[in-house]
Amino acid sequence: MKKDAVLVLSSGGSRGLAQIGVINCLVKNGFNIKSVAGSSIGSIIGGFFSMGKLDDYANWVKQLDKKDVWGLMDFTLKSNGIIKGEKVFDTLKQIIPDRNIEDLPINFAAVATDIIQEKEVVFRSGSIYNAFRASVAIPAVFTPVINNNNILVDGGVLNPIPADYVFRDKNDLLIIVNLYGKSKQHLSKKEISNDTKELHKIKLSINKFLNTGNKKSIGYYNLLSRTSSAMIHKIAELKIKQFNPDILIEIPHDSAKTFDFFKANGLIKMGEEIAQETIDLYFKKNN
Repeated sequence: MKKDAVLVLSSGGSRGLAQIGVINCLVKNGFNIKSVAGSSIGSIIGGFFSMGKLDDYANWVKQLDKKDVWGLMDFTLKSNGIIKGEKVFDTLKQIIPDRNIEDLPINFAAVATDIIQEKEVVFRSGSIYNAFRASVAIPAVFTPVINNNNILVDGGVLNPIPADYVFRDKNDLLIIVNLYGKSKQHLSKKEISNDTKELHKIKLSINKFLNTGNKKSIGYYNLLSRTSSAMIHKIAELKIKQFNPDILIEIPHDSAKTFDFFKANGLIKMGEEIAQETIDLYFKKNN
């Protein structure tokens, strides 16, 4: 028997790939997902699922190695970000063509943040790739999106768990995937690097920016990243308490770093395993 549900997917960088495994597990267990809302990476995973193209995206990202991930980063000298974020989406468009959100078979909403108006911006229509690009614009990393004289950045800044924006009927289960869960032993730390000399030079330049500081301090980017992460974690906790989901699937916050998309296979598998454990507990309590 199908169990009607709405799904909320949080922000959280490459950890969001675990959400692919979560969705696969939910579908396998008979959940009928009627509405999806996502923030940052959650918007990408949720958007491709709502398009019916999540398998295509998963097959693509599973093939990426560390060199491929770096190759998709179009670095820029602009003062408001170090990555333009155009190359990866142009590549994806060749595999999964753009569609308007209002035409998708499953209701979908993506969330970004307008830092001028200090408010959330919800995409329910128009190009899904435009919504993706705005929703994932991590401040100081990706250049922001200029839209009608407003500056849009990552949805996780104000709403890492956008449970406000799913359309939910009275009997629909609310399922939230939180990428800011407690630390847990997870993927292997062994990483094989096949960097070319050119790639190595790029990485050294970026790492110099990321790690600027001394033994008694942390670098500019790391300081900004840790500060924003602390705020986002707290906002996520408050959102979970506010909406009290029927099923809360929590992915460890240290499962992967922001750009560890080359760990797709392990992250997807982890998502499936954690989701199945959580679903089993839910049915045990409610039967």
